[in-house]
Amino acid sequence: MPKSASSRRAFVSRLARGVAGGALALSGQPRFAGAAPGQLGAEFGDTYPWARLRSRLHGRFRDPRRHFVFEYYPWYGTDPVFHWDQWDRRPPEDLAATTVPRLGAYDSTSTAVLEQHARWIAEAGVGVINSSWWGRGSYTDRAVHRLMDVMAAHDIQVMFHLEPYSPRRGERLTDDILYLLREFGERRRWDCFYFNERDDGRSGPVFKGFHTLVPRHGIDCLGQMVEVRDHVPPDVWRRSTDQARTTLAADFPVLTLLSDHWIARDVEPAGFDGMAPYGAFVDHGKWYRMARDARRHGLSVSFGVNPGKDAIEQRNPADPCYEPLSFLPVPRGEPIDWSRPDERERAARIATRQIDETLVWALELQTDPWLTDAGQGFLLVFLCSFNEWHEGHQFEPMKDAADLTPGERAVGYHNPEDGAYRLRHLADRLARVV
Repeated sequence: MPKSASSRRAFVSRLARGVAGGALALSGQPRFAGAAPGQLGAEFGDTYPWARLRSRLHGRFRDPRRHFVFEYYPWYGTDPVFHWDQWDRRPPEDLAATTVPRLGAYDSTSTAVLEQHARWIAEAGVGVINSSWWGRGSYTDRAVHRLMDVMAAHDIQVMFHLEPYSPRRGERLTDDILYLLREFGERRRWDCFYFNERDDGRSGPVFKGFHTLVPRHGIDCLGQMVEVRDHVPPDVWRRSTDQARTTLAADFPVLTLLSDHWIARDVEPAGFDGMAPYGAFVDHGKWYRMARDARRHGLSVSFGVNPGKDAIEQRNPADPCYEPLSFLPVPRGEPIDWSRPDERERAARIATRQIDETLVWALELQTDPWLTDAGQGFLLVFLCSFNEWHEGHQFEPMKDAADLTPGERAVGYHNPEDGAYRLRHLADRLARVV
C-alpha cells in the first residue's frame, strides 16, 4: 500500500475514535467534516478526547495559547461614528450588527473598552490578536499604539491582518511590513509584537492578507463582466513576497506570509507560505482536501474556528445583483425565525456545535503528523472573530436578550438569552487543550 494511502487511513481511524458515534465517511474523509449542524449530536464536544489534542500541542510548543489568535477589528468610532453606521444604520440603537454588543456601540480607542476586551480575551485562554490594518494613517493604524498598550499589560500579543486598502497594496507589501515592524515592534521594544514559535524553536513574525488572490474579472447576475476591485496580479504578489523575505532574512530566521485564498495551486506561485481561509466563508467540510493540497504544495494551513455567520442585510441595496447572506451553517429543517425566543436559542445551539466542530477539525488537521504543514513546524489557529459585528460571527459578548432597550427591541436584533455563551463555550474548550 502506498505510504500516503496508509497515512491517510491512519488519520481517519484516529479521528473516528474521537467522534461521537463514529461519524465517518467512506473514501477516507471524516463525515463530520461536512456534517450538517446537529448531525453529530449536542454531546459531541463533551465526549471528544480533548486530552489527546492537549498532549499533542504541549508536546510541540512551550506556550500553546500563543498559537490561538482572535481576528480583531479596531475600526469602531463614536465621535464621529465609524463603522457602526454601515449600510444606512443609524446608531446608537440602530447598529451595523444583528446583535447588540454587551458594551453597546463602543469606540475602539476607549481605554476602558480595550481593557474589557483584553480581560475577555485573556480569560478565554487566547494569547494573540490579529488586528485589522487598513494602511498607514488609517483609523485602524492610529488605534494600534493604544491597543498594544492595553494588550501588553494583559500579556496578549498582536499581529496584523493586511486589508485591501489600495489597488497598489501588493507592490507596497515589503514597505508595509517594514513599517509595521518598526512602528509597532522596534519603536515599542517589541513589548507585544507577535512572533510565532515553530516547534524547532525558531520564531518570526506572521502577516495575513485578505482578498489576496481574487480574480481580475467576474460575471454578475446580469451576465455582465465586472472588474474585481481588490485584484492584485499573482506575479506582483510573487515579486513582493520574495522581496520581503530577502529584505528581512538577516533579522528574522522565519517570516510567514499567509493568504486567505484556499486553492493551494494558486497560493504557491504567488509566493505565500500558507493558506488561512477566513472563518465561515469556507465550509469546514472542505478543510480536509485543503490541508492535503497544502501539504502537496509545501504550504502551511491555518483554519478559522467560528460560530457560523449571521450577517446584516442591506436595507436599500443599489446593486441589482445583491442577495442577503444566509445564516451559516444552514439550519436543518426550517430557517431561523428570529422573532421567536425559542428560535434564537436554536440558533445559539447551532452556533455552539459549529464552534466544537471547527475547533476539533482545525486541531486534528493542523497537528496530524501526515498533514502537519509540510514539516514546517508551524501552527496557528484563527478564532473568527472577536468583534466583526456586521458579519455576525463575533465571540465578544452580546447583550442578554432581557437587557435590550425598547428601541433595540424595535430594531429586531437576534440577541439570545445568554449573550456571553459563545465566549464562555470557547473558553471551556480551549481550557481543555491549552
